[in-house]
This record gives sequence, structure tokens and C-alpha cells, in this order.
Amino acid sequence: MVECAVARGDMTVGFLRERLPGKRNGKAREVLRWVDRGADSMLETLARTYFRRAGIHVQPQFYLDGVGYMDLLLDGWLLVELDGRHHADWRQVKKDHRRTNSSVVQGYTVLRYYYSDVVHEAEAMVAEVVAVLGRGKIARPAA
Repeated sequence: MVECAVARGDMTVGFLRERLPGKRNGKAREVLRWVDRGADSMLETLARTYFRRAGIHVQPQFYLDGVGYMDLLLDGWLLVELDGRHHADWRQVKKDHRRTNSSVVQGYTVLRYYYSDVVHEAEAMVAEVVAVLGRGKIARPAA
């Protein structure tokens, strides 16, 4: 809710921080560190927070030429797309596949996760991402 209000311009993080003085509000002030105006959905906010807590550098709403905005770019080379219900429509599935293919052609690795992955299987999702990041970016063979 805080991130949404900040993104809409209804308030600023500074405004909230000023209203949370003293020791009792330490945890609330800590939450403000995680506010990022780049998320396009609550699903992105959750996933971004999980990845950052795991020590992964996350860039939300990464623009890729010929593809458009991708949900999250991790460590500069791993793209994570988060799909909600509207991605079940066949036209959207085809569009998503084309976007993934174009991203891979440009040298990125792409992982896709669904609502249930982010909300109910977050540990498994993060573990999978950490495993992919741990193996490193796969270099293209010389032509």
C-alpha cells in the first residue's frame, strides 16, 4: 500500500519517515527502505523484495529494445517475468513467448513465474533464481 501511494504521488517516503519517530517505529521505518517506485504490480513488489532480501541486485521495469519493459532484471543479465491471470489467454501466451525469444536472442536469460510461485512458493522461486545466477551467464560460442 505504501509503495502504491508513493508511486501515485499521494505521499513521499520522507513524509512517512518523519511521522515514524522513536524506537517503537524502527520496524516501520525499516520497511520504508524497501519502497521502490518501479513496480508495475503487487506481484512485482513481492518478488523484488524476496530477491533483494536474498542479496540479488534487482532493476524493476527494465526496458529492452524491440521487446519493451520487462518486469525485473537481476544482476544485469537474468530477466524475470511475472505472469498473472491475463497471461492464460492464448494471444497473451504467444506475445509472451515472442518477448522471451527476443530477449534470449539479445543475450539475456529469462525465467517466468506465476502468481502462485511468488505468493505460495517464494522460497523455491528464490532458490531457483539463485541457482541460475550461481552458474553465471552462459557465454555464446564463437561463430
